[in-house]
Amino acid sequence: PLVAAKAVALLHAAGIPRNALQLLLGAGATVGQQLTSSPSVSGVCFTGSTATSRLIERSLASRTQSDIDNGAHENPLLMAETGGINAMIVDSSALTEQVVRDCIMSAFQSAGQRCSALRVLYVQKEAEQRLITMLTGAMDCLSMGNPWQLSTDVGPVIDETAYNNISNYIKHHTSAGS
Repeated sequence: PLVAAKAVALLHAAGIPRNALQLLLGAGATVGQQLTSSPSVSGVCFTGSTATSRLIERSLASRTQSDIDNGAHENPLLMAETGGINAMIVDSSALTEQVVRDCIMSAFQSAGQRCSALRVLYVQKEAEQRLITMLTGAMDCLSMGNPWQLSTDVGPVIDETAYNNISNYIKHHTSAGS
């Protein structure tokens, strides 16, 4: 919230009108529902889950003719980034060092919590062993820890639920041999 508040203050200082950009903090289930159901909202930009995106879509679509007659936008805009499974395909002509650098940056910056984080890596059989060797070495060099320390490459995940989901995923695939 502090970073967001500072960013909004800087944008206002740069000339963005206060009525065009406002920061409202709160739980998405309560604040978000109030905002998206308001007839005065003409559009929503959202990053998060597909399920929440569908709730927002339904909320925006629930405008009545009375709302529209009173000035509500008839077709409010919804721009939703709901993540997905981002993949990289590597063939034997790829420069292994560049592939490893790109994999590390995409998969581990922001602790892999960006919607654009690498999730799946497809590798041509001829490039597999050298890539796995170099990627494993690069991953072993990553430092996990306090994000305030310059030596930290990978900081914490957002909350305990995310941590538990990741831990369970690792346990499942380790026991499955995958």
